[in-house]
Amino acid sequence: FNLGNLSGTASEGNTINDIGWAIGAADQSGDITEHATVWIYGLRFDLGTLGGPNSDVQWPNKNNHGQIAGFSETAELDPYNESWSCTAFTPTGIPTGHVCTGFVWQYGVMNPLPTLGGNNGFAAGENNSGLIVGWAETQVHDSTCVLPQVFQFLPVVYGPGLNQITALPTYVVNGVPDPDGAATAINDNGQIVGISGTCDTSVGAFSAMHALLWENGNVINLGNLGGQGWNTPMAINHSGDTIVGFSDLPGDVVGGVLTPNFHAFVWTKQSGKMTDIGTLPGDSLSEALDVNDEGQVVGVSLPSFHAFIYEGGKMFDLNKFIPKSSPLLLIAANGINEKGEITGQACIISDGGCPLGANIPAFLAVPKYLDYGDAS
Repeated sequence: FNLGNLSGTASEGNTINDIGWAIGAADQSGDITEHATVWIYGLRFDLGTLGGPNSDVQWPNKNNHGQIAGFSETAELDPYNESWSCTAFTPTGIPTGHVCTGFVWQYGVMNPLPTLGGNNGFAAGENNSGLIVGWAETQVHDSTCVLPQVFQFLPVVYGPGLNQITALPTYVVNGVPDPDGAATAINDNGQIVGISGTCDTSVGAFSAMHALLWENGNVINLGNLGGQGWNTPMAINHSGDTIVGFSDLPGDVVGGVLTPNFHAFVWTKQSGKMTDIGTLPGDSLSEALDVNDEGQVVGVSLPSFHAFIYEGGKMFDLNKFIPKSSPLLLIAANGINEKGEITGQACIISDGGCPLGANIPAFLAVPKYLDYGDAS
């Protein structure tokens, strides 16, 4: 189903809960700014912002009680003019100069979430208990930051109260904790996944030196696929037995320069390690973005920009399972729920493909019986 856009020509469903709410963001007219958006049974709702130009929901929101978590820019200008983590997810990718912080939305009201004393924050995943995870700046000037980033940021849990925030420990290497980190997703058992490393530019790269699981008070290193950066868990299922994300391969650092070469991974409690699940044919990069308790994994294969589903040890192009008459090409599968419903981003095919400037709406895919034998 084409979920449609707001007043712009682009939107994306980034997560879907078990009551079928597809949640993400949609561009405003002109495709320069975006607003967090929820699609409820086909109806689009603009969640607005905290006073700034942009807002978005990027990570798994697995709350079935009408609560949504994401980030929003505020009307306040950042005195240090940091680009902060939010910039990477806005339509232009250019810093706006505004402070950006996490938000929680419920009953039609968007409320800001606190930081650790710094200016900026970011809310990512949430669970059915109303706990939200993310990352937030402190007041510490961090020497591992790459300008314009200035301040240290730490992984956090927001809640259960609106103004409550708790920092999580980072990974310790040779007795020294990583200076920075971020929490990306949380399940209903309170298990949390995320990253830690150096400050860098506050988006991936060496900030994601270590892929982590926080469980029962322990910080567990999930390993990597051989690279030094971009080791990023994106989602954990509610049973806690499967974590998915992406991780660099060996050779990602040449002459001190980090060049992303990540592949999607699946980590299972049974194996205790990451497994590289590869890419679709002809591609070199991939990201696993969500997983459910059935072990179904969805994501994107690059640079072709094709959505995939991974099940039974095999990766399939999701486009093979939609009607041949569909005008959509599914370019990224970002979220999957326990019913197997998938949301993501598509493009409306023109001249046999997706030309520059194409209309790229959010989509919802509702499963029928899939014969994977016909899709190999």
